[in-house]
Amino acid sequence: METTVTKSPVLLYTEQTPNPESLKFVTNRMLYRGTADFREVELAHEWSPLAVALFEFPYVKGVYISNNFVTVSKEMNYEWPDIMLKLKDFIKNYIEEGGELVKEGFAEHTAKVEAERAGVTYTGDEAELVQKIKELIDTYVKPAVEMDGGNIEFKHYENGKVFVLMQGSCSGCPSSTVTLKAGIEGMLKRMIPQVEEVVQEMG
Repeated sequence: METTVTKSPVLLYTEQTPNPESLKFVTNRMLYRGTADFREVELAHEWSPLAVALFEFPYVKGVYISNNFVTVSKEMNYEWPDIMLKLKDFIKNYIEEGGELVKEGFAEHTAKVEAERAGVTYTGDEAELVQKIKELIDTYVKPAVEMDGGNIEFKHYENGKVFVLMQGSCSGCPSSTVTLKAGIEGMLKRMIPQVEEVVQEMG
């Protein structure tokens, strides 16, 4: 029974994202449960053979792997019609051949880095407030951002400011600033009066 399942063909199609420099390659397979954002070759070398292979193309600037898709960000001096099919074939073949996408332990590594970077412990009312902010982002914002081939992570909260990190197609996207200000900031301010502003951190 299993053999027929493993031999099912990999289907792959592309989806536009709000960022003209990023394209989402969607498959019919679960690739990675979680989010893996590679903007530097160094991090890719440590954790993702797929990202390393994609970085070998001169036009690949960033690789983001999550659930059943890979979002590729390109260098600005290339056009998608010229490179899209090459990337599509490459990703499809890589998955069909069972190539390693993200190494074991990446989620733990990311969590550790996050904890060290945050270095902030919230207490009392503030802890409750932060919990509420995280829940709102996870419930309402993340699913919408994921559909666009990206991700949003809560970083920290300080004096009415919520700091977030945008990943995947949302990183460096012209419309992510609009999304951030109009959508996320507006919602958080309505739901949590203490929130005054949402600020994007560069990862």
